[in-house]
Amino acid sequence: MIEQKLSPLKQALSHHKAYGLLNSTDNIRTFMEYHVYAVWDFMTLLKALQRRLTCVDIPWRESSYPTEVVRFINEIVIGEESDLDQNGHPISHYSLYIEAMQEVGADVSKVQQFVASLDTSLIPEGAREFVEYNLKLAKEGTDEEVAAAFLYGREKLIPEMFTGIKDALIRENADCPTLIYYLERHIELDGDEHGPLAEKCLQAICGDDKDKWQRAITVGEECLQMRDALWNQVEKALVQKSGIKAA
Repeated sequence: MIEQKLSPLKQALSHHKAYGLLNSTDNIRTFMEYHVYAVWDFMTLLKALQRRLTCVDIPWRESSYPTEVVRFINEIVIGEESDLDQNGHPISHYSLYIEAMQEVGADVSKVQQFVASLDTSLIPEGAREFVEYNLKLAKEGTDEEVAAAFLYGREKLIPEMFTGIKDALIRENADCPTLIYYLERHIELDGDEHGPLAEKCLQAICGDDKDKWQRAITVGEECLQMRDALWNQVEKALVQKSGIKAA
């Protein structure tokens, strides 16, 4: 039922018109200057889950959730905070994305100022609303709401969505190998490993509680709508910048 309800939104995001505008280095720069905030706040949701579902306090206490769920969350944290780059060196996915931005000459100063200050007024319109939604959810949402945002807004969405972006870049012969590597890592990890485990995580949290599942569905829809709004803003910025229309 959940998949049927969210499928139209997921499909629309997999083929968003913004991807058709990634046809120049300048446009790729602009896209990345928006998308980097979603890369950063992925970790906000993940860390919220780690704090809720595992133990990061002193003294240590065993989690009330299944050990499989604890292991899944910790595996994701390892992969996101210390994955391997193209040369086999440990790197966080956020730092990898920053390197990808620098590779194409995108401006990283604004996102670095934001991360240093956490002043959301520094985030460009469109991305700001996206980040503020996820920050509020991470701080105030229930366990099932945060898990639903992570599953439906990220793990279940990213493989198809990033495939659409990667295909557009390859079609245009874009010279951005680090960005393509970043996309490929998420397509591989989220599609083959993290997506199914994130689903088990949400199932463990919700169980047979219909109210929890309803809250999860509501947040899943909101997350997809927020992503669509972000891409719409990116599309608008690219059209204004280049004076062309998406295919």
